[in-house]
Amino acid sequence: MNEKSTVEERTVEQRGLYYEEFEPGIRYLHRPGRTVTDADNVLFTTMTMNTQGLHLDAAWAATQPFGRPLVNSMFTLATMVGASVAQLTQGTIVANLGFMEVSFPHPLFPGDTLYSESVVDSKRLSESRTGQGIVTLRHTAKNQDGVVVASAVRSVLMWCVGHRP
Repeated sequence: MNEKSTVEERTVEQRGLYYEEFEPGIRYLHRPGRTVTDADNVLFTTMTMNTQGLHLDAAWAATQPFGRPLVNSMFTLATMVGASVAQLTQGTIVANLGFMEVSFPHPLFPGDTLYSESVVDSKRLSESRTGQGIVTLRHTAKNQDGVVVASAVRSVLMWCVGHRP
């Protein structure tokens, strides 16, 4: 018996959530974590033209208060948000609207592993864009010891079900 003829073929596309699927108060844990290397830090820092010695000059960074290089905070922010994409916004986002309340309460060091999570703070339908809604997400990143290294509130414009082109 030919298996193909007895099993209905289906297609599943990985995607984020549509506006209607977001529920305020839900916490999403984004896995796997991301272990940050010296190479990640140097590459990101130089790609973004950030010449800060705290990221590039280990000898000088050793003389500073933390005694070693720090991971570029913009890398930390980008990785924290990036970890949420597959689960929350892949193919269902229209645009980022803004970031608020960005903070880095503890440094991230090369060799640390970053774990991200997001909580849906609120949502509302767009008043000016039919078929779209605004979702506010609170992102948090912790290191392997559970210490918060970054947080941000992000406002995103999302497609409603049946409106994505």
